[in-house]
Amino acid sequence: MIAPLEHPPAGALDDADLIARSTAEPEAFAELYDRHAAGLHRYVLRRLGAGPADDVVGETFLIAFRERARYDAARREARPWLYGIAARLIGRHRRSEVRAYRALARTGVDPVAASWADSVEGQVAAQAARVPLAAALGALSDGDRHVLLLVAWADFSYDEVATALGIPLGTVRSRLNRARKKMRAALGGVDPTQPTEPEDQR
Repeated sequence: MIAPLEHPPAGALDDADLIARSTAEPEAFAELYDRHAAGLHRYVLRRLGAGPADDVVGETFLIAFRERARYDAARREARPWLYGIAARLIGRHRRSEVRAYRALARTGVDPVAASWADSVEGQVAAQAARVPLAAALGALSDGDRHVLLLVAWADFSYDEVATALGIPLGTVRSRLNRARKKMRAALGGVDPTQPTEPEDQR
């Protein structure tokens, strides 16, 4: 008698295989949540604050679960897919996000500030940078801000940003270049979103 084949544990699968398995075994999708929810929550928290972040992350995974049968299995890493869904949801909160940046630029105080001030600490004086940084972020177009913050706060490569947002690689580069010019102008030549590694290595 031939013993039945045993499936590898969900934790041993890459994201694409895990999503494929979850179409027949929905409970396997929980592993994808375990892998990516915390990082996604940190990113959305920086963008929108605590309350909206919980909602956006929850809805991101609900949408991902519903759309998992259409996932492109050639993409072995699901992080760009998930962040792309989240970016569309963040877009619904655009007014709240921009309003928060403008409030911070005006008053120097905003509840979202504490969640993203760490991104500039150690590169420029965080307290001094908050107001012009907030003003610069609030002045960016939605598309430029998505690209800039996926690179700066989610540590995405340019290819991953292109995948997440469904835009050409050249568009990623042009939007990022434009956004960084505005950041440097606002911060007196300092860009806290600039990676330490050379761009050609990304």
